Amino acid sequence: MSFKFSLSRWQSFAWVIGIVLVTPLCFLLFESLQGDSEVFSHLWETVLWDYIRNTLVLIFGVAVVSCAIALPLGWLTAYCDFPGRKQFEWALMLPLAMPTYIIAYVYTDLFDYAGPVQIALRDWFNWQSPDDYWFFDIRTLPGAIMMIALVLYPYLYLIFKTALREQSFKLVQASQLMGLSPRQSFFKVSLPLARGAIVAALALISMETMADFATVNYFAVSTLTTAVYDTWLGYYSLTAAAKISGIMLLILFIALMMERFSRRDQAVFERQSGVNSDALYSLKGKHAWCATTFCCVVLFFAFLLPVAVLVGYAISYAEQAWSDQFFLYAWQSFKVAAIVSIITIILSLLVVFYQRIAKQQYPLIPGRLASTGYALPGTVLAIAVLLPLTLLDDKLNAWLEPLGFVPGLLLSGTLFAIIFAYVVRFYAIAHGAIESSFMRISPSLDMASQSMGQSQGKTLRKVHIPLLRRGILTAGLLVFIECMKELPAALLLRPFNFETLATHVFQYVSDEQLELASISALSIVVVGLIPLYFVNRSMEQRS
Repeated sequence: MSFKFSLSRWQSFAWVIGIVLVTPLCFLLFESLQGDSEVFSHLWETVLWDYIRNTLVLIFGVAVVSCAIALPLGWLTAYCDFPGRKQFEWALMLPLAMPTYIIAYVYTDLFDYAGPVQIALRDWFNWQSPDDYWFFDIRTLPGAIMMIALVLYPYLYLIFKTALREQSFKLVQASQLMGLSPRQSFFKVSLPLARGAIVAALALISMETMADFATVNYFAVSTLTTAVYDTWLGYYSLTAAAKISGIMLLILFIALMMERFSRRDQAVFERQSGVNSDALYSLKGKHAWCATTFCCVVLFFAFLLPVAVLVGYAISYAEQAWSDQFFLYAWQSFKVAAIVSIITIILSLLVVFYQRIAKQQYPLIPGRLASTGYALPGTVLAIAVLLPLTLLDDKLNAWLEPLGFVPGLLLSGTLFAIIFAYVVRFYAIAHGAIESSFMRISPSLDMASQSMGQSQGKTLRKVHIPLLRRGILTAGLLVFIECMKELPAALLLRPFNFETLATHVFQYVSDEQLELASISALSIVVVGLIPLYFVNRSMEQRS
């Protein structure tokens, strides 16, 4: 009887968490299906199709450029031996620590007409005006594609390299015996076997690309993400913003369905031979130096150069950038990120533990419902969260007004809105990390604990949580970093006079004063390096 009561209690916890975290998405879908909006009709008849086209071109372009960068890098570091290979294996993941809007701001400063590159060219060649020479304009759609791809390619690089390492090396060796060159083996063996991993990585890159706001906004590229932001802050139309958000969700849904349909009859079965630290191809001479040069060029432009520029700004403008405001915004960012990390860890533990103790299939549903928010771009998430919170504020004010007390925007206008939005968005990260750690704990430990008369709550507290410390730390760090970098949701939901490091950087860059926010930008990058360090340590231990 005690077991049934306990299971029912865990079930209630899990379902309440799943329903609460999926509620913003339900409100968004409901609002997007409401009657026609004049603002939305105007946008539909004028510029919305251009926004949709730009969004699709941006996603496609970033995917293509990411493939051009990441697939050769993954194959070289997984299968080839060349100078610097061991160092490049982990160093090529460093751009993940660089938010896309920071690298976009840095390169705009470098390559604009008033930037150091064009100034140097005019001095060298004695050019007097823009009519005397041609120079590419970085603040365009192709420029946005390059900036975003430089930051997001490590997703594909890491997943593709891991997939190659997990393939049986004997298949590639067999292709060598059949007379295939390394290039032929890459296209005919390695790529087909890793197709699922590549598509999964590109789906993740596409979601991150669609979610990007600051880069496309700064480059004046109109996409659906900027349309949501402008519609809400420019036209004050929540319904129109919800309808545009619905279009974004529809594009994501169609893309995922097309991917699944394209491989409905395909399956790959192979016997893994384990990770092999020996390279299949030993590059010599010009081939070796070409591989090293390619890795150096990518790492230089994707990470080293932007960091060097930020460090230079931080040193030159230390007195202005190192201010009381910086410490205030850093503390506010840290506070929000820490609170969200703790909340997501607690919620994930409750949901995943329920999945473990319930033997049927349906216990997976609460976790899947709670994880849907990760697919929402920041601007869409902000609109989705505002809808239920605004309704609750209205109901609460109407209920308390007869008592002579009107609290105002108690939920939608306070720090609660940002925290709730971040929990909805980043719960999936904590859930995935803790779920994978739970799967490595033997069920025999649960049975041993129960045989000793321990309740399920005590089993979780005394057995599972000590064994989950590494997974909990990983989950907390990943959520913490994502909260520190998140910009569009913070811009739309922050209370009056509340700034985070990300919004602080955005405000200064909007005023063309990146130098004064250089220390804030560097802080975001340095914090982003922490999970990469742990990922690299984990990969080294596994190999």
